[in-house]
Amino acid sequence: MIVFALKLVLAHILGDFVLQPSKWVKHKMKHGWKSKYLLAHVGVHLIVLLILLQFDPAYFLGITTIILTHYAIDALKIKFTTKKNSRKLFVADQIAHLMVLNLVLYYYTPYSIDFTEILSPQSLLLITLLFFVTYVAGILMRVALQPWQDAIEPASKKENVKSTSLAGAGKIIGILERLFVFTFILLNTWSAIGFLITAKSVFRFGDLTEGKNRRLTEYVLIGTLLSFGIAIGCGLLFRYLSALDTFNA
Repeated sequence: MIVFALKLVLAHILGDFVLQPSKWVKHKMKHGWKSKYLLAHVGVHLIVLLILLQFDPAYFLGITTIILTHYAIDALKIKFTTKKNSRKLFVADQIAHLMVLNLVLYYYTPYSIDFTEILSPQSLLLITLLFFVTYVAGILMRVALQPWQDAIEPASKKENVKSTSLAGAGKIIGILERLFVFTFILLNTWSAIGFLITAKSVFRFGDLTEGKNRRLTEYVLIGTLLSFGIAIGCGLLFRYLSALDTFNA
């Protein structure tokens, strides 16, 4: 089952991303379902599937299902795509394709999902800490840094420091940062955390030098240490608790 599933996913990746030039995408968006490249795109999927599944007649029904639904899904996406909803429809498009692949997989190799494993103590602990590290930690940090936030903003305005950062970028960077550190702890790769700190310091150096504001430097340093400290603490907590007999019973 795993090999068959990997072949289906690989075929989708090759057909939808690797072997689809940007020229085809632009032409499809301009001409819609009438685009000759829509048929070419589906044809590439067909060829890749046939090669990976070794032209086995047993899979022809599944291949036909994938090809026809792929054409229909892409045609609908092209028809309803606008500048405002392009990202959402891209995600919906990929989910729809993966659902079809999953149905084909289930048809040939029926499987069941063991929810007792998904809801095991270790899994629940991991999910809880992941949400804490990504979302709750950000809120706690904002509360903890609030007293210094008021001191930073007036100073920045006085020095005419213009904000050129992307909207919401700081929040996403913080989430990814803590997520990486948490993962590195679980994998016991402490050296990778040092690399991450170094990389962040290099990118932050220009901003701090340009601002020439000691308070801003201290503010960033406190935030960084808090972020890394929370992620490291959660990682160590998971490793400690998951090793207990309670989580392995």
